[in-house]
Amino acid sequence: MTVHSITANASTELPVHRQAAKPLRIALLGYRSHPYGGGQGIYIKYLSKALVNAGHQVDVISGPPYPHLDPRVRLIKVPSLNLFESPVHHALALRPHHLRSWADFVEWWSMFTGGFAEAYSFGRRVNRLLTGRRDQYDIVHDNQSLCYGLLDLQKKGFPVVATFHHPITHDLRIALKAEPRWYMRLLILRWHSFLKMQKKVVKQLDHIVTVSERSQIDIAKDFSIPQSDIDLIYNGIDTEEFAPIACIQKIPYRIMCTASADQPLKGLKYLLKAIATLREQYPQMTLLVVGKLNEGGYTEGLIKRLGIADVVQFVSGISTEQLVRHYNEAEIVVCPSLYEGFGLPAGEAMSCGTAVISSNGGALPEVVGDAGVIVNAGSEKAIADAIIDLFEHPAKRTQLALAGRQRILDTFCWNLAAHQFENYYHRMLKTEAAA
Repeated sequence: MTVHSITANASTELPVHRQAAKPLRIALLGYRSHPYGGGQGIYIKYLSKALVNAGHQVDVISGPPYPHLDPRVRLIKVPSLNLFESPVHHALALRPHHLRSWADFVEWWSMFTGGFAEAYSFGRRVNRLLTGRRDQYDIVHDNQSLCYGLLDLQKKGFPVVATFHHPITHDLRIALKAEPRWYMRLLILRWHSFLKMQKKVVKQLDHIVTVSERSQIDIAKDFSIPQSDIDLIYNGIDTEEFAPIACIQKIPYRIMCTASADQPLKGLKYLLKAIATLREQYPQMTLLVVGKLNEGGYTEGLIKRLGIADVVQFVSGISTEQLVRHYNEAEIVVCPSLYEGFGLPAGEAMSCGTAVISSNGGALPEVVGDAGVIVNAGSEKAIADAIIDLFEHPAKRTQLALAGRQRILDTFCWNLAAHQFENYYHRMLKTEAAA
């Protein structure tokens, strides 16, 4: 594999390809592309838009939930059983005609037995969809399905690249550490059994891209491949959509966080504990969490035990416009994750001109840099101290807000990412032609 590590900063000079580069036909794959949660649909939405802006033709081939896309991007839907959103219990979702499809049956059986096979089944469906259509696409770009179907497409002559955001091995270790019950640990291991597939696929794919130096290092270690075999192109932020809104007033003492409530990886419990220690000192303080609170889950119980239910609000399923408004209304955005492969919420908040407090989990320091406050992951005291500092020093909040916006403009805009991918795709095609 020919390696080109591509990083972005304010002084990056992009390779000279633009004037001669022909428009490409790109198939962008997503096994599930939720438009608001999880990051996968967000990545597909903005990368496809930026590639179209750069003059390329982009088809998004996705399983449900489907992404919200720029009207210039064609969406090709690949229906699945979508058991997570089934109106009936997943055990009852199988129908006789599903037995005629191995992809359908495996998706259902895996869910029924505590596993997760959406990516595997998506790979079979996409492989069937694209068979015989090699002449329709110059590039097939996968968004972290890392499924066996990619290897089949590669064997059929498709130039395939996969974006590998971060190694799910980290999620597994953190989830196991947080779960004391042995039978639940077995279920966690069963759920993550798809890692066996990912490890095999990653070793055989010709082209892999990741989104941060931290992920590059951790993927190489956990998946036993040379770090030099993993290329680096940072995520972007849509700086036109995620931007300061002059007419919106900050809500005094409003803190905001974007986190999946019951995922230990996201570190929300440390922020909640920090809020509990500060509520007497700042009685006006409120916390808005963009995420779903699971009824009867760990986080709901923790909020009740801490006695902070009256100052914590959860919102989910909101539009991008509402999300941008919430970022603008907050005085501080806190990103308490124990590990992030990139950290889109931190970048989005900075792009909206809001001061950010971030843990040092994973790649978050790469995104935030010196334009935010970095604290140790897993420390409620460190979070509380940083909140106090920014509440007591409004000028510092303003300075960080300005610096954060400029850092995103200089380093993490999607137009820059699209140009880097364009150059990467053309090098891929040259490599394929020379093979």
